[in-house]
Amino acid sequence: MLFYRAALPLSSQTVSYLAGVLRRRRRAIGSTKCRLNPGRQALLVLVYLRKGETFAEIAAGFGVGAATAWRYVRESVTLLARRSPTLERALCAARRAGYAFVVLDGTLVPIDRVAADRPYYCGKYKKHGMNIQVLAAPDGTLLWTSGSLPGAVHDLKGARIRGIPRRLATSGLITLADKGYIGAGEHVRVPYKGRNKPIVQKNANRVHAEPHSPGERANAQLKSWRILRKLRCCPLRAGQMVKAILVLQLRENH
Repeated sequence: MLFYRAALPLSSQTVSYLAGVLRRRRRAIGSTKCRLNPGRQALLVLVYLRKGETFAEIAAGFGVGAATAWRYVRESVTLLARRSPTLERALCAARRAGYAFVVLDGTLVPIDRVAADRPYYCGKYKKHGMNIQVLAAPDGTLLWTSGSLPGAVHDLKGARIRGIPRRLATSGLITLADKGYIGAGEHVRVPYKGRNKPIVQKNANRVHAEPHSPGERANAQLKSWRILRKLRCCPLRAGQMVKAILVLQLRENH
């Protein structure tokens, strides 16, 4: 196997943050015998998440076995996901920040599955994946991500399963969403649907489109972590993986 030097487009503060989380974990459980120190483990995990390389590739690069690399990633993702903000915390932070509105959008995390796995097939994107609900600030800053549901689940149904419309109504915040959320409630503003709409509705849709677009920007921030472009682990871990990446992305944004 050949080796080469490569750059990782992340700040040193993010590596230090994850290394600190791992260091405190090792101290709490009394772990002393590890192949990599917390800093190297943090770097290994970030390479996996950001660049989407296989366990065999990162294991060879860091001089450990593939099973050890898998264990390091699983441990780190679990620790990070626990630090992900709840929806209540995210809405409280949005109110304190004085946001005029928040943006709700759904995204699909593609997974490595075959055509027989119909519950995971999303007709909208024509691929297998897991449905994730994303809440963003008016400028596109990520605020919160949900757990995962099979890709066949419609955005509105996924939001209702998670209790998102009810909690948004309680928060009093105006929410902008796309046509997939029609029927979520009066507090969730969506564009008009259908062809040959009157000019008033067309103008309203244009006005709605501009402030809603940051939702796509938030999803793009998540997908900049290449592991989310096609997840090769158990589909049920997709939500935990996205929550871990949310924590790291929030660290990067600051």
